[in-house]
Amino acid sequence: MCEMDYVKFGKTGLGVSRICIGCMTYGVSGRGTHPWTLDEERSRLLIKKALDLGINFFDTANVYSDGTSEEIVGRALKDFVNRDDIVLATKVNGRMRPGPNGAGLSRKAILAEIDNSLRRLGTDFVDLYQIHRWDSGVPIEETMEALHDVVKAGKARYIGASSMYAWQFAKALYTSRLNGWTEFVSMQNHVNLINREEEREMIPFCLDQGIALMPWSPLARGRLARDWNDAGGSSRQVTDAFGKTLYNDFPESDRLVVEAVGKIAGARDVPRAQVALAWVLQKKGVTAPIVGASKVEQLTDAVAALSLKLTADEIKMLEAPYVPHKIAGFS
Repeated sequence: MCEMDYVKFGKTGLGVSRICIGCMTYGVSGRGTHPWTLDEERSRLLIKKALDLGINFFDTANVYSDGTSEEIVGRALKDFVNRDDIVLATKVNGRMRPGPNGAGLSRKAILAEIDNSLRRLGTDFVDLYQIHRWDSGVPIEETMEALHDVVKAGKARYIGASSMYAWQFAKALYTSRLNGWTEFVSMQNHVNLINREEEREMIPFCLDQGIALMPWSPLARGRLARDWNDAGGSSRQVTDAFGKTLYNDFPESDRLVVEAVGKIAGARDVPRAQVALAWVLQKKGVTAPIVGASKVEQLTDAVAALSLKLTADEIKMLEAPYVPHKIAGFS
């Protein structure tokens, strides 16, 4: 069995596994916008397997399945592991209730939602509290001061952010430094072999600033894990409305990338998922890709990818067909 690798989380002293489990997969079906989620029994089996594989990093969000992801993940981790042995992350911004203050990054919303998340997770604190997206309707000063207060109240150890423009992320960091507030230490951004637009601005900026990178959708919602002509896929791939906004119009270049993944996987005699994830893992600055697993083999493939070292020629083969894409995933 492959051994788990652990690294520091950006420039912090926090130690995390090089694989992070994305917990959008776990939640009560019919709650929220994710009809493909696993029920609690199946979710617990996968969370336990992840722990057995040495994964200590779990990422969820208040909006996932209307809060039920946090509930399921919180109960499982409480039953299976000592709280101080894992790194637990959640996010804020998505709509949780009707009305003008039921979503977003206002002080009112942040201070309410951190308490709601902690209650659902069954813990006194989260290790990483992240803004799920940028909120253009709220001054960044209000958001960053509220997040600073969450940290100082002991309800979060660190704060992070997710997909946005690099200038927005820079503005947030500058605002924190100007006022002596807690700074973002991580960025969840959309990075995989058929979406490399973050290489232009966000990744270089994060490298310069020592920010931990947690790429989401490293397998492009499974599209890099199967043959291009395979019309099948999981129930998530079929019903994932958000995924369809990310990968709707496929240029010819995407097919060539997927074919390159298949060729290398065939030559190496490994699953395609391992090749695609190994490419993400080898990128400078990447701390822990976020892997959403609905099957045990998806977890074992993710861990196996840690020991799959791609050659320079293989990386060139994978990257050569890429052409620029429209920005996707910022909203």
